[in-house]
Amino acid sequence: MNAPQPPLLTLLFALLLSLGTNAWAQEEGEEAAEPEREENRVTDYIEMEPAFITNVGPAQGKISYLKATVSLRASSDTTRPAVEAHMPRIRHELVMLFGEQTDLQKISGNEGRQYLSETAKARINAVLEAQQTGEQVDEVLFTEFVIQR
Repeated sequence: MNAPQPPLLTLLFALLLSLGTNAWAQEEGEEAAEPEREENRVTDYIEMEPAFITNVGPAQGKISYLKATVSLRASSDTTRPAVEAHMPRIRHELVMLFGEQTDLQKISGNEGRQYLSETAKARINAVLEAQQTGEQVDEVLFTEFVIQR
């Protein structure tokens, strides 16, 4: 004789219960993993102190000076240690960049400052890449930018 079969409704209930438990466990695991990914997504402003002061403008004629206070924006909490470790080289690159500026009219305007910001970012990221840090800065911000003629 055949053994009694469990009713179809009981089997269906058991199947739904096991599927629901697995889906609930998976959702719990996804929620727990999400904050870990968000930890590395930060906005870190790295101030470069002291401010940069360098001569700018044409080689001949009256000497003009640029004073620029610079902050770097990074999106990773691991960028600051890399920047700080290579700060002398990064500062050197920016002093050289600022000193290369001969067109005072150009750097006095917004477009000129934007050009300097983008060029500074490229030079800083080149230093970080050459040192194989795996880090980069997202933006170079001028919090003070004064040209004395």
